[in-house]
Amino acid sequence: MRIALFEPEIAGNVGAVMRTAACMGAGVDLIEPMGFRWDDRRVRRAAMDYIDHVEVVRHDGFEAFRKARTGSRIVLFTTRATQCSYDFDYRDDDILLFGKESAGVTDAVRASVDASVKLPMRPEVRSLNLATSAAIALTEALRQTGTLPR
Repeated sequence: MRIALFEPEIAGNVGAVMRTAACMGAGVDLIEPMGFRWDDRRVRRAAMDYIDHVEVVRHDGFEAFRKARTGSRIVLFTTRATQCSYDFDYRDDDILLFGKESAGVTDAVRASVDASVKLPMRPEVRSLNLATSAAIALTEALRQTGTLPR
């Protein structure tokens, strides 16, 4: 299973996602452009020494990402979805896609994914932090597929 971040803007979020992925045994796809320099020390600070335990693949745009990841379903996590993420049937090779912090994904990306789901939350709030959302989503997907680390 993999986590994909579409045009992430905050280095600390990317580092936190990388740390979560390392702990859970998932890979990370970063879809450029990013809102920070890749060598940003904030990425390394958030990921800490876990950065050496996760496979990170950078893609030059969404189309390059799609071409590189054929055969796996792309599951978009978005507040615009109607299906709850806990009611979705995950596969062990799914790619869990998250949009950029300020704007999510484009309409073209939204139209090209295999499924869209949302994390449940109270209606009076807008959204969860990107890294928090990725951790919640990945843990549930791994639990469903029986691939949680023991």
